[in-house]
Amino acid sequence: MGSAICRGEWHWLAPSSALYVAEQNALTRFSVRVGTGAGTGTGKMPIPQDYKTTRLQNYKTTKLLKLSRPEQEQARCLFHKTTKLKTKGHPTMPDRSLWITGPTLSGKTSRLIEQFCIKGQNLKSPLNEIVRPVRPENADNTLDDRPQIPEFLHTSPKILILAANANNRIDLMDRISEATSEQYPYHSTTPLGFFEDEVNLFWPLLIESLDLKAQFPLRLRPETEQELAGRVWRPHIEKGLLQQPGVTRERMIRRILDLFQLAAFSCTPIEETAMILQQGFEQVDSGEFYENIVELLQQWRLWCLQRCLLTYGIITELYWRYLLPNPNYQQYLIDRYPFLLADDVDEYPAIASHLCNFLLDNGTLGVFTYNPDGGVRLGLGADPEYLAELQKRCQIEVLDTEENLATEIGEPIVELVLDTYSLNSSIFQLPAFLQLIQTRSRAALLRKTAEAIAKDIKLGIVEPQEVAIIAPGLDAIARYSLISILNYHGVAVESLKDQRPLISYPTIRALLSLLTLVYPGLGRLVDRDAVAEMLLVLSQRSIGKPEKQTDAQESLQKTNDIDPVRAGLLADHCFYPDITHPHLLSIEAFSRWDRVGYQATRVYNEILAWIEEQRSQQEQRQLPNPIFLLDRAIQKFFMSSYLSFAELAALRELMETATHYWDVERRLQKSSQFSVTTSTDNDSVEEDLSSSTVEKFIQFLRKGVVSANPFPVRPMGYSPPGITLATVFQYRASRRCHRWQFWLDIGSPLWLSGGTATLYGAPLFLQSQLGNCWTIEDTQKSDRERLRKILLDLLSRVGSPIGYGNNSSVNESNEHRIYLCHSDLAVNGQEQTGPLLPLVYSSMSNTT
Repeated sequence: MGSAICRGEWHWLAPSSALYVAEQNALTRFSVRVGTGAGTGTGKMPIPQDYKTTRLQNYKTTKLLKLSRPEQEQARCLFHKTTKLKTKGHPTMPDRSLWITGPTLSGKTSRLIEQFCIKGQNLKSPLNEIVRPVRPENADNTLDDRPQIPEFLHTSPKILILAANANNRIDLMDRISEATSEQYPYHSTTPLGFFEDEVNLFWPLLIESLDLKAQFPLRLRPETEQELAGRVWRPHIEKGLLQQPGVTRERMIRRILDLFQLAAFSCTPIEETAMILQQGFEQVDSGEFYENIVELLQQWRLWCLQRCLLTYGIITELYWRYLLPNPNYQQYLIDRYPFLLADDVDEYPAIASHLCNFLLDNGTLGVFTYNPDGGVRLGLGADPEYLAELQKRCQIEVLDTEENLATEIGEPIVELVLDTYSLNSSIFQLPAFLQLIQTRSRAALLRKTAEAIAKDIKLGIVEPQEVAIIAPGLDAIARYSLISILNYHGVAVESLKDQRPLISYPTIRALLSLLTLVYPGLGRLVDRDAVAEMLLVLSQRSIGKPEKQTDAQESLQKTNDIDPVRAGLLADHCFYPDITHPHLLSIEAFSRWDRVGYQATRVYNEILAWIEEQRSQQEQRQLPNPIFLLDRAIQKFFMSSYLSFAELAALRELMETATHYWDVERRLQKSSQFSVTTSTDNDSVEEDLSSSTVEKFIQFLRKGVVSANPFPVRPMGYSPPGITLATVFQYRASRRCHRWQFWLDIGSPLWLSGGTATLYGAPLFLQSQLGNCWTIEDTQKSDRERLRKILLDLLSRVGSPIGYGNNSSVNESNEHRIYLCHSDLAVNGQEQTGPLLPLVYSSMSNTT
């Protein structure tokens, strides 16, 4: 009653068979020797104590145990030696990892997917295989006639796939699913997502080692983290210990929290942060200030761990400092992931190198892709140079890209921009496809750029999905102007990562006004203008059915049963302001209520009755928390009419934010040590604790720190093709390419920093810079190198390569263009002094 698959893929033996006994005797006499894969050393690792127990349980429950390749090879050899069983050999796996390097769009990710297919085939783990259960010998024979119910194999993922960010991970998973038809199990995540999952999964180990409370951890969002840190550090802030010239209180708190995160990413203890900052900035007289920062960070970490609250910085520190060195966790990690695939490792923090080195040391085969001209997240925690040291342990494969603009004119343009006094750069003439759009003011530049795009699209020269507007920095006015003008011409716009605050949506402000009218003690947070806007928004309804939408925000005509004039009159005459109980009066309180009209009167009475009903339930404690009230209001007033994707995203983000906020407040209320009050004056204490939380929540949203970016981040279903509008950082991080690129504000100085702010002290935490001084020359060199990478990366992404995402060219023409959009005056009215002005001057000379 026993069988063995002797190719070393699956072992299935009956407990009573002689082969099973021989195998068990053999397994007790050998240990698995794990190679490093790079020839740097070997180590002995004993078989886990529960190995035979697990095997026995698997036999009894008919579940199969799948071993890693090194274990299969050595176990099978010793097993065959003991039982003298002859088997056929099988091709062995390569014993070295692979390092794939190349410029932008050179096929690194495609090569990674090919390696994934090879690794998946070697795993031999079908997902849908059915195994009939094995009956024990002493089982009741009366059940033999009953049909056996098959059980599906549970195959744990043996391949770990890492991506730079969430969007890249989704794109990579789509391509892998298309290439493999989802035949092989794998676990895909980002480095930070992997650390968070591991810390949550092995939280009991951390509880034991750090002596923490036995409760499940709760991760804080960055905006919630900053608010709570401000509460905890309020005594120090009031003493003036966190003051720097020209830095606001909120900005200083964010800087300190970013230092915690940077230290954790670089595997640097918090205790050494003061020394690193003092040596890096060469500020001898600031030693006490940096020591205060270290003290605050230690206090913050202790405060969060006592309440099992986690931030990205705390998660990363717990992983590299306590979890990764844990022997129990190391054994689990070795057994679980024999294969590692990491895409775009030039975007990973230094802690990711520690993880990869550990896996490679213990026999894991890795495949890594690296872009020497990448490093998009340099200054935000990434350490490309340190991650590049992994190539010493791998077989290097260099990929060359096909002919593109970067290979044709990349180096001359970089030389023209970075070395304006070079003789060769003065001779170089820009090609004809680099065209200039120049105006005097920035407002005129925005209109001229949008109209030029709309004109070419109407003429059929280019499709909307083939156009990208890229700027070093996009303010709200620029986004609104470009989107409005293009939508007026019937062109859709896709704005990448539009960080629009939740409080900027009228629907969100209306829901917050509803909270003030239901919960007591919130009279200071509402006024007549807010009530008028609430009546206007809650009475909104759609007209007809949505047709072909051209804008993600306004896709069909809407009307209001209570127009702005009537809403203002009702707020003036029917709103009773009060500190404790602000409320709406009956419409008869307005002496000329008969002039309001039947439709507006009916809708106002419905809103008033609904509010009174919710207030009555709140007084009777029938509302568990304000999340239920928000959900009821959304279903009552918004779900009956059509909402665009932007409006739905804002409502979803509001519910996610509210749920997270109340989870944190509930955790803090359970902690007896939390006694931080939020009142800034000597007012009376609120009657209800829930009202106090609602007040903090409303003030929290009104700060504008929460944006509408819920999950999923992409609209589902059909969406019209649109122009991509993004900053330089967003465009490079999205890995997109377009046939036409419009470089907006070409004369802006923000091009030197890549359009994104570098975190405070970020260069000091690079592994090559730890303990060294960061001078002005280092800053200039870093900025020039970043600008060189930006230019080469953007030039490489001009075109429509086959099979790259959804940006393939629609027209038969493969003509590509780059428009240099320049205004003589910046937003503040001053002359432009950006580093890309040589391109403008060269284009002007070509025109003349």
